Amino acid sequence: MTNDFSFQNTTKVHFGKNALSKLSAEVAPYGNKILLVYGGKSVKRIGLYDKVVNELKKADVEIFDYDLVKPNPRHTDINIGGKMCKDNGIQIVIGMGGGSAIDSAKAIAALAVADTDNCWDLVVARKPITKALAVFAIPTMASTGSEMDASCVISNLETEQKTGYNGPAIRPKVTFDDPTNTFSVPPYQTACGAIDIMSHTIDTKYFSKDDKMDMLYRMMDEHVKTVVKWAPVAYNEPDNYEARSNLMWAASWALNSFMTCGVRQFLSVHAMEHELSAVYDMVHGHGIAILMPRWMRYILNEETAPQIARMAYEVYDIAKDTPVMEAAEKAIECTEKLFFETLGLESKLSNMNIDDSRFEEMAKNACGANGVIKGFVDLYPEDVVNIYKMCL
Repeated sequence: MTNDFSFQNTTKVHFGKNALSKLSAEVAPYGNKILLVYGGKSVKRIGLYDKVVNELKKADVEIFDYDLVKPNPRHTDINIGGKMCKDNGIQIVIGMGGGSAIDSAKAIAALAVADTDNCWDLVVARKPITKALAVFAIPTMASTGSEMDASCVISNLETEQKTGYNGPAIRPKVTFDDPTNTFSVPPYQTACGAIDIMSHTIDTKYFSKDDKMDMLYRMMDEHVKTVVKWAPVAYNEPDNYEARSNLMWAASWALNSFMTCGVRQFLSVHAMEHELSAVYDMVHGHGIAILMPRWMRYILNEETAPQIARMAYEVYDIAKDTPVMEAAEKAIECTEKLFFETLGLESKLSNMNIDDSRFEEMAKNACGANGVIKGFVDLYPEDVVNIYKMCL
């Protein structure tokens, strides 16, 4: 029986080549002081920064720049953004870039109205964020789905922790999805982003102990299958509009709360990967790629095989008369082939200068205060260490 649930997603999405033409009209009701949150030079190189500024000027607003975004956003950088908002009376925060930029914008927006100047206090408090400045999102990469969800993930390099906070107040008011803004994403980042999209379905709800509505389960099949089909196209043809469109929309729907209706989210692979990101500053999607097939193989048994086999039948088009255990193995093999051959990602941690010296510490942190990652199959520290070692 499906669990009870409540669903509401309040993000308005403008999708397509002319999405940004709606920007000035959308920001006007929320204020006239805007913080643009971005990192690096890519948004300026592709002309997006100038396009956004020109559109905003139509609304007669004052623009402030925050260009400190890094992969795995740092809490110390978020603190700078929060202070900028408080000192200048910012009313709107626009995240422009990948998931790190949008997550940074959310964290800054929450900190700007908080009683603390340290965003890590909000992480530690573990309370839903109910107050924040208005957040807008302009994604330039199909990956995290942050442009339509109510959470953000922040790293603390001092404590080597990566975690986050969530709440309805940080769900973007409006998102502007223009697939052409993703044309310049390099093949490596395209691959990592696509795998992150897949993982938001596979890791959070596809493999779950909970019963799922048939409709939602079928949508999960098609969601993952969409990424499997279009990620290689975008990888090889960066300016293929159809491929980029499918990946961008798949990213938004992976975590916008719809497919999780009635299904608890456990995030087993994410919990393990966040330790890799926190300790080694890995690209999140790459860490997921290395861990996911090993995790699937580690938990494979007579009880879990039917759900893993479903992935073979429905996503990878393995013949339906293939025995369940054999089909489950094929699902893992197809996943490995996609990640490491088709999308060309390095498959071993040892080839990335990572050894097992910190695995026990990382496993303990991944399992948290309760000493276990609750999930499709519960994982204890020794299990996590074993999975990390499979990745060497």
